[in-house]
Amino acid sequence: MEAPQYVAARVQRALAEDDRSHELGIRVDVRGDQLFLRGQVSGEEHRRQMEQVAKEAAPGLHVHNELQVMRVREPGEDEHLD
Repeated sequence: MEAPQYVAARVQRALAEDDRSHELGIRVDVRGDQLFLRGQVSGEEHRRQMEQVAKEAAPGLHVHNELQVMRVREPGEDEHLD
């Protein structure tokens, strides 16, 4: 069986290089047959794509998608500098 740190590194590399994700700031933890994704992403669709990439990079592991979607608000009033 492959060491957990190698599986986590492989998944992190896949998340960084895959066209569907291109994410560097996601934490990947592997415990036994469980893989946990933690961090923040920009939208629900991106969250789902990250999970799919992780499942493909680590087949046979149960992926727990704990990624949180950031809420981006519209900018407020314009700032005027004097």
